Amino acid sequence: MPELWSLENEIYDAGVRLLCGVDEAGRGPLAGPVCAAAVMLPRGTVIEGLDDSKKLTAKKREALYEAVIEKAISYGIAFASVEEIEERNILNATFLAMNRALARLDPAPALALIDGNRNTGIELPSCCVVGGDGLCADIAAASILAKVTRDRYMDEIAEQYPEYGFEKHKGYGTKAHYAAIREYGPCPIHRLSFLRRLH
Repeated sequence: MPELWSLENEIYDAGVRLLCGVDEAGRGPLAGPVCAAAVMLPRGTVIEGLDDSKKLTAKKREALYEAVIEKAISYGIAFASVEEIEERNILNATFLAMNRALARLDPAPALALIDGNRNTGIELPSCCVVGGDGLCADIAAASILAKVTRDRYMDEIAEQYPEYGFEKHKGYGTKAHYAAIREYGPCPIHRLSFLRRLH
């Protein structure tokens, strides 16, 4: 576990007071909102099994979700809607969701560590960490909160639109999902700009 803290420890040792990690889930799907989470863990917190959410089973993510919420100093989770994705494009909508999640942190962090290589739209002091969800404890924790929250949302939406199988693919472009769109056409939570290739 200490290696998950090595980058954060360097930053803390350089005099930064409070760090948080930020990650998103749902940039790639054809349907549903994008979800972002910001998490501030006490320095050095050990959460057994904490890792990049993509490397974990759904069951493990659910268990870690509870552990992160229990141990975090503060956390924020927020969405940007399908309408906002269509209006602003997915990158800007992602920043919107991230800023909303960051705004929910109390106290505010001195520095936000953003997973990936883009942070131009972030309103707080921030830096990018490529592959951060596997390198930083705070970002790994944020990746779990974002992924679990979005998956739960897609499971709920699946009950409204059962013909698309959202509970299985969470809106990603699987073969079955494309087949359902061809058969039934898009529903209100599809991102039409992502479906152009179907026409």
